Amino acid sequence: MRHQLGYDDIKAAAERIAGHVRPVAVAPAEGLGDSGNAGRIKGAELWLALEYLQHTGSFKARGAQNFLRAHREAGTLPDAGVTIASGGNAGLACAWAALRQRVRATVFLPANAPQVKIARLRSYGADVRLVGTEYAEALAACEEFAATSGALASHAYDHPLIAAGAGTLMEEIHARVPGLDTVLVAVGGGGLFAGVATAARQHGIRAVAVEPEHSRALHAALAAGRPVDVTVDSVAGDSLGARRATALAVDAARPDADGRGGGATGARSVLVPDEAIVRARRELWEDRRILVEHGAATAFAALLTDGDAENDSSRTSTDNANSTDGTYGYRPADGEKVCVILCGANTDPATLSTSPDPR
Repeated sequence: MRHQLGYDDIKAAAERIAGHVRPVAVAPAEGLGDSGNAGRIKGAELWLALEYLQHTGSFKARGAQNFLRAHREAGTLPDAGVTIASGGNAGLACAWAALRQRVRATVFLPANAPQVKIARLRSYGADVRLVGTEYAEALAACEEFAATSGALASHAYDHPLIAAGAGTLMEEIHARVPGLDTVLVAVGGGGLFAGVATAARQHGIRAVAVEPEHSRALHAALAAGRPVDVTVDSVAGDSLGARRATALAVDAARPDADGRGGGATGARSVLVPDEAIVRARRELWEDRRILVEHGAATAFAALLTDGDAENDSSRTSTDNANSTDGTYGYRPADGEKVCVILCGANTDPATLSTSPDPR
């Protein structure tokens, strides 16, 4: 597989899926996060990209459409249909796109996937198969099925067509928020980040990858200089639970020959604790009546997290071992225009009251 992604790939994806996905809505978010965090956010101009309103409830519909439509155009969509392993959202998008292409979808999920996602998958006509307790186990079963059935193997995040489709979101945000400085992106396996960071670089926008501190596949990959396996133990693990980041995301985060990618205006990677994720999700609901899954709230959690991790005695040496810049959270500069991507809402509303109270 080609482990590089170019801006031309994203432009091609935008043309391919135009009219087949919902354009993203953006909204100003003045005052959001002021409760107990005014010193961190005050002075910045905050926007929300409401991508949870997308078909199937997440940004994944973009990549799934691009992947299947590209294979349809190339004549490489088999009669056996398509198969994918997923924590839920990628499977939903794949099943939805397959339904529109009139092909079968076989979706492998961990057995602990949220019931709301399993029910929606079945409503799209997908053959749902529950395997293991982690995404990696579902992926192994999916790969075996593809090899024996002849089904086209899609991927939740590690494919240029999937990442390019996700990158179309950044194109739309750029058009809707003139003068944008920074975009905050939740990261699991890194497909969304790869696409968003590639498009953001083209427009001179900083892309900040935000991961749970105990599900840090991209952060660890950047520290190691290559994708490596990590353990996953986070409240957002159902959607940000990849053990290994895609090389596409690692490449998108690195400085290139002209110096773009890293540095003050390029990509960077930060971590957030689960407590901040829970608090961010609850605050979005209480302040704006926006209900998203923990994975989507992770990006907003960066604005609620103390960035001085090195001076935080509650953090262990292991917590900071893989940090590329020693930073937890993201603190905007005065006057900085920041957009937070709220990327998915396939969640059970009841969990708002059952999630641990971070306070």
